[in-house]
Amino acid sequence: MQYAWQDADRFCAGLAHLEQALWLARLHTFRGWLDALNVITFRLEAMALPDWMVTLVATASLLCVLYLCVLYRRTCSALLRILVYKVMARSEKLLFRIAYTLYTRTRLGYMYYKRQMRKAREHYPYGHSTSQPMDFNASSVAIAVDPADPQTVQAVLKEEGVMLEAILCTHKHWDHSGGNKILKRLYNSCRVYGNAADNIPGLTHPLSHKDSVTVGCMHFRALFTPGHTVGHMIYLLDGRAVGAPPSLFSGDLVFLSGCGRMFEGSPTTMLSSLDTVASLSDDTLLWPGHEYAEDNLLFAAEVEPRNAARENKYQWVLQQRGQKLCTSPSTIGEERQYNPFLRSHSAELHLALGLQQFQDEDWMQFRARVLEELRKRKEFYNRR
Repeated sequence: MQYAWQDADRFCAGLAHLEQALWLARLHTFRGWLDALNVITFRLEAMALPDWMVTLVATASLLCVLYLCVLYRRTCSALLRILVYKVMARSEKLLFRIAYTLYTRTRLGYMYYKRQMRKAREHYPYGHSTSQPMDFNASSVAIAVDPADPQTVQAVLKEEGVMLEAILCTHKHWDHSGGNKILKRLYNSCRVYGNAADNIPGLTHPLSHKDSVTVGCMHFRALFTPGHTVGHMIYLLDGRAVGAPPSLFSGDLVFLSGCGRMFEGSPTTMLSSLDTVASLSDDTLLWPGHEYAEDNLLFAAEVEPRNAARENKYQWVLQQRGQKLCTSPSTIGEERQYNPFLRSHSAELHLALGLQQFQDEDWMQFRARVLEELRKRKEFYNRR
């Protein structure tokens, strides 16, 4: 009987500790509740209670946790979402790296590209957009930039009555290089230009930074712009010979109001490549590798909602896309006004992102951090 009362006294003392700890925990956050329960569990274990009493206390503790979860369900839900997001983010990164490696380095990537091309032809039998070609000069030779669909390239060559003399490839991804080998077989004298670091299919003429390419009366300057891939190149066409502005074929480095993902480069590397584009003359025509204008401008509105130049461009893009017309070309001068990825120097953008330069932080490092934050937000925006 005496031992029973002693056990009861210990149990009551444990409950007193429990009540006191729970009362104090109400003054703190949900994490405080859990810390209090941990303290209580430790004290009860130190009392060397019988098994039945430990089971009873454990059950009571579990009920308390459930009660707290109901009472603070919003906090619990937020914590659970954060936990799930972190686990998914880590798993997603690993799975993505595996998929990306298979896409860029194995035959599976080419098979996937062929499948995507078939689907695109089925969904858009007459093309995704109506192009608006700009004639600079009549010539009997042609250059193809990033010929993803060799059938379309062949149709245009036949319609124009010209011979394919060269292919300028910006990078190795199949949606930019998938037609290289087929076109090279059809046109034996065709030269394939690109950077050797990128393992471009059918490459015959490797290029380095600022190398020149001349075909007929067309003069190009190749610019090395890594970041999207390790060997990404862009091509600047000199328009002076035909009385036209320069034309930049930017691949996946820069889009209208956007930039490519940093698959194989750091934010600092990508920033340097973007600065190469931003340094070009205002009248340079921009011909990007994808039609992402509408979506990119919507994202730009989230980070710079008061940018009037962006809003004007967005209204024009809506008119163009409503008629299934291409939004290319824009100009580098325009892009510097509304493309957030070319505005990492902008104080307004820093304020919108909630970023400040650290006292000991280099200006370029800070801008690279701004670019990294923009890319993170763009990835999150794309997943919504």
